[in-house]
Amino acid sequence: MLSTTGGCERHKPDATVEMWAMGREGEVVERLLPELYRRHPEIQVRVQQIPWSAAHEKLLTAFVGDSMPDVFQLGNTWLPELVALGAVGAIEPQVMDGLDLDDYFPGILDTNRIDGSLWALPWYVDTRLLFYRSDLLAEAGYTNPPRSWDAWMEMMHAIKQHGGSDHYAAFLPLREWQTPVILALQRGAELLREHDQHGNFEGEPFRAAFNFYVELFRRGLAPASGDSQVANVYSDFAAGYFTFYVTGPWNLGELQARLPAGLNDRWTTAPMPSPNDTYPGISLAGGSSLAVFRGTRHEASARQLIAFLSEPAQQVEFYRLTGDLPARRTAWESDALRQNTRAQAFREQLQALRSTPKIPEWERIADKIMLYAERAVRGDLTVDAALAALDADVEVILEKRRWLLRRRDEG
Repeated sequence: MLSTTGGCERHKPDATVEMWAMGREGEVVERLLPELYRRHPEIQVRVQQIPWSAAHEKLLTAFVGDSMPDVFQLGNTWLPELVALGAVGAIEPQVMDGLDLDDYFPGILDTNRIDGSLWALPWYVDTRLLFYRSDLLAEAGYTNPPRSWDAWMEMMHAIKQHGGSDHYAAFLPLREWQTPVILALQRGAELLREHDQHGNFEGEPFRAAFNFYVELFRRGLAPASGDSQVANVYSDFAAGYFTFYVTGPWNLGELQARLPAGLNDRWTTAPMPSPNDTYPGISLAGGSSLAVFRGTRHEASARQLIAFLSEPAQQVEFYRLTGDLPARRTAWESDALRQNTRAQAFREQLQALRSTPKIPEWERIADKIMLYAERAVRGDLTVDAALAALDADVEVILEKRRWLLRRRDEG
């Protein structure tokens, strides 16, 4: 546990705000707080670091046990569940003074809105796009990254032909659901139908995207292996085992640190290609947000803390400390972000985002998408059988939701 008391020069604060922050963020957020204490000596913050692997369960346990922190960080796909439980206090209509909601990337801010209310504020953003070896792409005859699915497929075939049977064009981890979902959103798929009461995975847009995804493996353009069978994604990327990698901003720092220095100018990033004439293609609106516990006894101070951490200047410093990409657009005007050409691809991608369905059951549904995508890739099921089974499983997952909605409508 990491505790911050704000320094011995401050005396008798009016409020001690308990904050839970996850992973690396929990380690470094205290470095931002001296400026908060200078402005607001009446506030004290006690930070507890929570491992990401335990965070979701710990939040639920804390709510049941009436031991929630005043402010907490959460993945934005967790928000619908916590809102349904009544664990989160709405930020609107009491938006903090001076907070410009128009300064947030719209797709990211939307993940924090449920039923017309804003329940949390984005702390940092996360989406996925193409990381690629620009030198290997050039060797295959291309100087620019793909803007369309057709161009991407053409490039991947050329890369495969140039690299030989023991190399691949792309690495798409089978233990992740995000890539098939991104492709489906690009095709305009509505993942759920009838007010999120039924799965829609056998519909034509999702089916077309799913076929495209599975075909990448069937053509030998991506290795049909789980993450455990890839010895080290960074060393494989360095060795040219694959050229394209669909991944997120955390790998900006990881690749910079892990790749040999000689490869520093041989890899870069680009927004996702699109199946139509628009560019960039849609990607997922992800990231992490800050919320206030509905039952906090320190609401004003809790909101003051979130407002402070949301300031563009604090977001820029947080980026410097963690590599997390800012949720405020004005923060991207800083030299630190403008000079990072690989990060700038994320800035472009952040203009084209969609969120996953805002229901508590989404995490379970995402696991099923991952399961059936892997089974289709490995040839255990046909595409038709995989999508039918996926819809059937989602029907079971959403049964309670349908029952609750029926009861609401009846009474």
